[in-house]
Amino acid sequence: MTTLTPAPGDTTVPRPGPPTARAGRRPPRQGGTVLAVPALVWYLVFMVGPLAAIFVVAALRWPGMLQPVSFAGLGNVRTVLADPVFWDAVRNTAVQLAVALPVMIGCAYMLGYYVAQKPPGHRVIRYLLFIPGLISTPAKAMVFYAALSPDGLANGALESVGAGSLTDAWLASPSTALACLIALDIWAGIGFTAVLFAARLGSVPDELGEAAQLDGAGHWRTMWRIHFPVIRDYVGVVTMLQFLWTLFGSAQHVLLLTQGGPGSSSTTLSFLVYQKAFIAADLGYSQTVGVLLFLAGLAGLLTIRRVFRQTY
Repeated sequence: MTTLTPAPGDTTVPRPGPPTARAGRRPPRQGGTVLAVPALVWYLVFMVGPLAAIFVVAALRWPGMLQPVSFAGLGNVRTVLADPVFWDAVRNTAVQLAVALPVMIGCAYMLGYYVAQKPPGHRVIRYLLFIPGLISTPAKAMVFYAALSPDGLANGALESVGAGSLTDAWLASPSTALACLIALDIWAGIGFTAVLFAARLGSVPDELGEAAQLDGAGHWRTMWRIHFPVIRDYVGVVTMLQFLWTLFGSAQHVLLLTQGGPGSSSTTLSFLVYQKAFIAADLGYSQTVGVLLFLAGLAGLLTIRRVFRQTY
């Protein structure tokens, strides 16, 4: 390094030369890959492993956990497709998704938009919307059973207003059992979904809504024409989450309230997987339905993603 020697009376400050790298010194290595190994192993063992096992068991003839196993090939698929109970479950699941998802997402979005406007008491409203999410599934089922049983609150309210002819055994009637389960799905999911929408709408700039109102747009047009396109991709994410929860999580409500009956009027695909595996002890049939359920879920996710993708 060259050092300047100042002349007498010269106040020039010498400038240090550029630092030189030590010979043979290597930059520090990143340890991110090593730190990710435990998470990857956990994911492979507890996520990819069971998923692969579903496809393996679906190709087996397995009449019980302690029973001998034989290869069935596509025999389980033919058995499932020839079973009328399976097609009843497909119809019930399709009706459940077609009714619950639009009602839940639409009402939750409007409720979330209202909370995002910060009306008086909006903080308390947020907490109240979380109440269904804080209640356990058996407790929710008990609430609906108390309301919809033959001597429950619903029939008591109808009789009190002189509409006793409309009373019914709601959970035991083939025409209303599935509708009761759908109502439970909507009630359990709409509050939590509304809070998610309110949180996302709170990050939308206020100038957008103010500009729309200055142009003469009311709350309805501002909600659907201004705010909805801005969070369209987020609506798609929330819809996918509720789709998966309704598709795969409806078995617990069916198990606690209707047991799939009367007959198969309230049997869904997820409950059919449970019923065949743990009640009928037909693991091959159960996991074949599980494979079809997985494919239906994958197709539904891709469809929702395409519908709600941003167009700009």
